[in-house]
Amino acid sequence: MKGTPDQRVTLHGFNNLTKTLSYNMYDICFTRSKEEREAYIAYIDEQYNADRLTAILKQVADMIGAHVLNISKQDYVPQGASVTMLVSEGPVVEVPTESYEESPGPLPEAVVLALDKSHITVHTYPEFHPDEGISTFRADIDVSTCGEISPLKTLNFLIHSFDTDIMTIDYRVRGFTRDISGHKLFIDHEISSIQNYIPDEIKSLYDMIDVNVYQENIFHTKCKLKKFDLNNYLFGYTKERLAPPEAEEITERVRMEMDEIYYGKNMYD
Repeated sequence: MKGTPDQRVTLHGFNNLTKTLSYNMYDICFTRSKEEREAYIAYIDEQYNADRLTAILKQVADMIGAHVLNISKQDYVPQGASVTMLVSEGPVVEVPTESYEESPGPLPEAVVLALDKSHITVHTYPEFHPDEGISTFRADIDVSTCGEISPLKTLNFLIHSFDTDIMTIDYRVRGFTRDISGHKLFIDHEISSIQNYIPDEIKSLYDMIDVNVYQENIFHTKCKLKKFDLNNYLFGYTKERLAPPEAEEITERVRMEMDEIYYGKNMYD
């Protein structure tokens, strides 16, 4: 059913499978006042404005060998940004033998892959708790490709492009293609877990959970940082400025926020 790097299935016409990677990242910060919260949101808006997000997506397009047809980008008021990139088949330098292997993809290099129709999008969502305290930043990136290459090969680069406390990653293969005898193929590569596309040095930093529906070609992985250092969640100051009871309270609130996002439920219910 599935090809290998040395023995691939001969298809009838173009590979019509659609492969979609959805990468969601969360950054969490404790902001004690309106001024701190506004400063944090302004910092995030500057760090991940539409121009920088466009640069990231252009590198993703290069990695999958895509030719950019159109870019639509927007910075929103009061905060947030979106970029949508329509791409088509790009120049083929080489079809790599590792495209079927379940292993982490590269960081940005030369264009080596090809696809036909595709799109890449990113949307950002800065937000904050109504009682001040917790502020969060979320970025959603979708990479959808048709053809031989899986967008999972861009995952390593995307992880390195953002400072991330929580990651949720979805991968799905839709549709079917046919071999030369007319037999339908609903997936053209082996995959047991999205984790196998994440480098070991990254996996060592996170707790990870898989929820996979193999018969439907649906794969889901969520990740939460293992190590907790309160200084990484304070904006403009360090924990040395806090009294021990306040530091303990902030730690509890930040940890609960991370757990609620990771497990997908309100912990106090």
